[in-house]
Amino acid sequence: MPLQIVAHRGAVTHAPENTLAAFQAALALGADAVELDVRLTSDGVPVVYHYAYLEAATSGRGPIWAYSLAELRSLRVGGSTTEERIPTLAEVLDEFAGRLGLEIELKGPEPEAVEAVAPLLEGVRREWARIELTSYEPMLLAAVHQRCPELTTALLFPRSEPWMQLDIIGYLALHRARQAQAAAVHLHPTQLTEAVVASVRAGGVDVHAWDVNDAPTLYVCAALDLAWANTDHLERALEWRAAIGAPGVLG
Repeated sequence: MPLQIVAHRGAVTHAPENTLAAFQAALALGADAVELDVRLTSDGVPVVYHYAYLEAATSGRGPIWAYSLAELRSLRVGGSTTEERIPTLAEVLDEFAGRLGLEIELKGPEPEAVEAVAPLLEGVRREWARIELTSYEPMLLAAVHQRCPELTTALLFPRSEPWMQLDIIGYLALHRARQAQAAAVHLHPTQLTEAVVASVRAGGVDVHAWDVNDAPTLYVCAALDLAWANTDHLERALEWRAAIGAPGVLG
């Protein structure tokens, strides 16, 4: 499988992040997939929004989980001049499943998130080959795997703490992914070495990458035969991937 370029929260230089417009722009620009974040409203509806607090990206105030879906509908994402609203996960799936790969991050930590999201995913079962569900929460991933065993799940592994050497990183990444019953683990570029990737894969877990935001990192992903690279710089990443195909780029 060739290296897939995943637009982090959509094409954010063209539209407010995590909106239908940002995902549509990413599709038009040639992204293989988009990453999106899912949180629950106070009435248990999965919506697409990254931050815990509404004031980070909207005119609202306070934590998103304190608001119902109806209350969120009045808010704009990206400022008063935009018409973009916080979309529901159902709206994103209806619009893009089958047209664009989807990396769906389940923010949690509510256990109820699985029961809210799983029926929506089951409704697009025929598109599961292009959907990956991710989380930092191993228990949520394990629960999703029990509900949707054929859907690819992946554990998000955070940046390394200062005391961690690469052998520790590989060991922790593998076994936390195993706890989550995940098919893959997402590593930061500072953790991507041949030895780390080999040790994780030897344990039966694949490796994907996040924060792939420069050409050297994308070349490392290609050299390590990774299948999934999440980037904040979609257009440049597509250009870098195209350049990899030129003779001699990787030596």
